[in-house]
Amino acid sequence: MSLQEGIMSAMKVAMKEKNTTALTALRAVKSAILLAQTESGAKEELTEEQELKILQKQVKQRKDSAAVYLEQGRKDLAEPELAEAEIISQFLPEAMSEEYIAKVVVETIQKIGAEGMKDMGKVMGIVSQALAGKADGKTISNIVKAKLS
Repeated sequence: MSLQEGIMSAMKVAMKEKNTTALTALRAVKSAILLAQTESGAKEELTEEQELKILQKQVKQRKDSAAVYLEQGRKDLAEPELAEAEIISQFLPEAMSEEYIAKVVVETIQKIGAEGMKDMGKVMGIVSQALAGKADGKTISNIVKAKLS
């Protein structure tokens, strides 16, 4: 079952259960996917990697919004954002552990012979591509900085 089909079936379940939080989150994801499809001009299917990037972006947007609301003391607004992020996260693959990410970073550093922070961009590019959709960019960045410094 494709991601779009999974989202549609989850939307149907949310409608039947009258779960407005889930329905809002799933509609936003469906909208983002449709926008991405129409950007290219044709009704072509998105690759799995593109779909994962869209999902990650949706989760990140909600977590960022929740963080801003919490800073401002608006827990009432932060809770729905975090709930939506959790619902969208169900469609993402299991996140990799920091230990595994660190292992990939060390292997990449050794493979390209990176020395210091001047090579951070090279390492980030290779590792981000290798772990696309499976690891958060911020986590990768923090680990690369730690290993290169």
